[in-house]
Amino acid sequence: MSLVFYSRTDAPEPWREAIGAALPGLPFHVSPEAGDPAQVRYTLVWKPPAGWHRQFPNLKAILSLGAGVDAILADPELPPGVPVLRLVDAGLSRQMAEYAAYGVLHFHRRMHEYSLLQRQGRWEPLPPILTEDCKVGVMGLGVLGTEAARFIAGMGYPVLGWSRTPKRIEGVTCHSGDDLDRFLAQTRVLVNFLPLTPATEGLLNAHLFGKLPAGACLVNLARGAHVVDADLLAALNSGHLGGALLDVFHEEPLAADHPFWTHPRVLVTPHVAAVTLASEAAAQVIANLHRLERGEQPLGIVDRSAGY
Repeated sequence: MSLVFYSRTDAPEPWREAIGAALPGLPFHVSPEAGDPAQVRYTLVWKPPAGWHRQFPNLKAILSLGAGVDAILADPELPPGVPVLRLVDAGLSRQMAEYAAYGVLHFHRRMHEYSLLQRQGRWEPLPPILTEDCKVGVMGLGVLGTEAARFIAGMGYPVLGWSRTPKRIEGVTCHSGDDLDRFLAQTRVLVNFLPLTPATEGLLNAHLFGKLPAGACLVNLARGAHVVDADLLAALNSGHLGGALLDVFHEEPLAADHPFWTHPRVLVTPHVAAVTLASEAAAQVIANLHRLERGEQPLGIVDRSAGY
């Protein structure tokens, strides 16, 4: 019995040390090394290549190094019947909430407009926007979106939430299902926390942007595939959207010639809204490994049909 680690962005050593201390009898391999593939019972992964898991015929579980599992589920050769486990919080929600709050403050205090004025060499104080007039709309009210909505509401902002199914969050006005248009019409800063599924891919498009008030801004820290890039650029160029803070993209790293890099109303960050830290997340992974070995139900089982 063994575990194989795969990630092009996460260092394996902190995970090897933590898991080795808790389960000293579990060999820990780092891809492309895997030992005997027939002995591999667990994988701990972030964005493995399509077909990668088919080399392990006796898998017991696939553990994601993040809360998002769309890259795993997109594999057409993913072994059927093998549970996929995502991280539930594990320090990510606080980081995400901080990033979302920064985006709200950035656009509320009109920093996107002051950036344009600076480029033009213009000293031009803009009328302030009252906090109570800056309504924040959070799309996606899972663990991460709920934490961010509460965090931003705690800063004094009126917060709206929208999710596929009804939710109740203290201090947040929640909308669901067909109530999307009413949610959008009130939103000055839209923060996207939706999971990426066939139903949400391309949802941030011209039709949706047109439902937002003129001058509204977008913070996207969920997935790049939620956004139709050409539609976002058109909405920014027309002035209907005032600005966008983008942490995720269709292709990462973002291509050097992509117009987002140089667009005066776009702020780009390199997928850093939340970074999985072994010091915070290893305990959850280890607990799940113990549960699996005892035949108990692990935490964070993904519903493959729902996509999260």
